[in-house]
Amino acid sequence: MLFNSYIFILVFLPITLVLYYYLASRYTFFTARVWLVLASFFFYSWWNPVYSFIIITSIMINYYLGFHMKNLKYAKKILVFGITLNLLVLGYYKYYYFFFTVTKNLIGFEYSIQKIILPLAISFFTFQQIAYLVDNYRGETKEYSFTDYCLFVTFFPQLIAGPIVHHKEIIPQFSLSKTYRFSYKNISVGLSIFFLGLSKKVLLADWIVDYATPVFDTASKGGELFQFDSWVAAISYSLQLYFDFSGYSDMAVGLGRLFGIVIPRNFNSPYKAVNIIDFWRRWHITLSIFLRDYLYIALGGNRKGNLRRFVNLFLTMLLGGLLAWSRLEFLVWGGLHGIYLVINHLWNSQSGKFMTEKSKKYLKPFSIVFTFLCVVIAWVFFRADSLETAFKIISAMFGSGVSYTELGIRKQIQLILSVTVLLFVCWFLQNSTEIFSRYKNPTKDINARNPLQWKPNLGWAIGFSFLTMISLLCISTESEFLYFQF
Repeated sequence: MLFNSYIFILVFLPITLVLYYYLASRYTFFTARVWLVLASFFFYSWWNPVYSFIIITSIMINYYLGFHMKNLKYAKKILVFGITLNLLVLGYYKYYYFFFTVTKNLIGFEYSIQKIILPLAISFFTFQQIAYLVDNYRGETKEYSFTDYCLFVTFFPQLIAGPIVHHKEIIPQFSLSKTYRFSYKNISVGLSIFFLGLSKKVLLADWIVDYATPVFDTASKGGELFQFDSWVAAISYSLQLYFDFSGYSDMAVGLGRLFGIVIPRNFNSPYKAVNIIDFWRRWHITLSIFLRDYLYIALGGNRKGNLRRFVNLFLTMLLGGLLAWSRLEFLVWGGLHGIYLVINHLWNSQSGKFMTEKSKKYLKPFSIVFTFLCVVIAWVFFRADSLETAFKIISAMFGSGVSYTELGIRKQIQLILSVTVLLFVCWFLQNSTEIFSRYKNPTKDINARNPLQWKPNLGWAIGFSFLTMISLLCISTESEFLYFQF
């Protein structure tokens, strides 16, 4: 079941929301939590009921291991066993076919296996529970009830494509009475953010994809590529991914707010980043935090000198790419970002010797554009179906393709204007966090004066009603979010 589907918006969400507040007011908060757990399991099972046993079994085992980790004598052994078990399950479904294919190509034997269907959101609920086990071992968790733990893992707004929520951020909210108190403010803010995200998905992301797909398909089939078309395709896909993930992140935050639960921010205008370090503080924020806290620091972080620090940075991003998807293209994507980060840190360590704050201010627009172009190049590997396809497009972008295009002048102008408008939105318009800052959504207030700050008045109501109507009418096909198979 997709957020951008009529069955979710017009049936599942209203029923779940009404019964949630009815049970909380008529019976107990615990009853409302149980209902939300059951609804979340139903939401997950809609995709493939057979695979529901995987997430149910994962929850039961990890909760059991966390509970028994209080035995200090065996705590470390339980932790190692738990992490190993989680990674083995993840590895089987996500990497078994990948490593088999790589080995087959290297050795050259003819034996083949059927490709394994990847369970929905297996990376997200696995990472969340690994973080829980590690924190439990460190003594940083409280004794959570099984119901609260189930809801922490399965809460449907964040289950499929993140954010990777931390138990400290979510579970304490389940015990607050205000979480279950019906609030017109929560409903109005939640619906506004949700439909703002929906509009990004159906009006922008699903529209710009038509500029990227034909070129990537041509490259995959070995056709001739043009320099202009290749750049347009690469930038268009970057914009598609931006609005697709931004839209999902807004919808998740809005849905959480409808149920009185604040979900952490996961997206903060990453194309406004002035460097790659800044980019990863803005893009998939919770994944960056997870990689930092549970992989980079585990590798040694920056505690063993600069050389080891840079190696750890590169390995973290390389493994992050592999965690994103079990394909060589994603490994290259992660490796590229690892190299970017190392270069960025080296530059930061030396630039202070010859650059002043004033010069940095003047160069900021160029830094933003340069960072964006580096990210665009890496996204080509993220999108391509093979390394050969990716390198063909990269080569065409930088001169190996034909410089002219078969597209007419009118079509070229249309493409340039479309890309320019979306880049303007990314670089100059305020994001949802800034628009809704006065309502502490998603993480904290932004006290800067904001002329476009959302207010519960007639003007904003009319504007969002119109946006909602247009978005609902434009749901012609149920297109998956790009991070759904993470």
